[in-house]
Amino acid sequence: MSTFKKLSSLDIKSKIERKGKQDYLSWSNAWALLKSEYPEANRVIYEDPHTGLNFFTDGRTCYVKVGVIVNGVEHIDYLPVMDFKNKSIPVDNVTSFDVNKTIQRATAKAIAMHGLGLTLWSGEDVPELQAEKKTGPKSYDLNIGDGNWEKVVGYMAQQNKKGVAFDDILKELGKKYKLTEKVKTELKKALK
Repeated sequence: MSTFKKLSSLDIKSKIERKGKQDYLSWSNAWALLKSEYPEANRVIYEDPHTGLNFFTDGRTCYVKVGVIVNGVEHIDYLPVMDFKNKSIPVDNVTSFDVNKTIQRATAKAIAMHGLGLTLWSGEDVPELQAEKKTGPKSYDLNIGDGNWEKVVGYMAQQNKKGVAFDDILKELGKKYKLTEKVKTELKKALK
């Protein structure tokens, strides 16, 4: 059995933790499971050859580079140093704690590339699409009589004076509000 098949077939359900709406396998659990199957497995934390630091920077933000070697095969993960909202932290604000935490997360991801817990990262590259499928668009209904109604009608009147087509105005409003056909009809009447 290949390393990937063996690691991806391990039952990790009892080790999965939850933070907010995300399931994850902590780096320590991933490392313990990996080392129990492959005691010779190794981790490499790469350092920037110019600075000697354990992170790399583009001058604005920074990232870490971590490799995990199993049976002579190395998988490397590059991970930006991020805050709790998963936004890159400006390099001037990065602390050693932030870098250490990112190294541990990158370790778990590099282990996952060998098969252990990989399914936990399925779809992470398209979070907006996943969120939309699960929760629908991040918007709220615009109802006639709603406190926002007058603001929206006023906005539409301004856009209309600027020569913006009604359908283009609706398209823009549709990014924030759920517009039923009834509401669209009433908005058209309100502009006349």
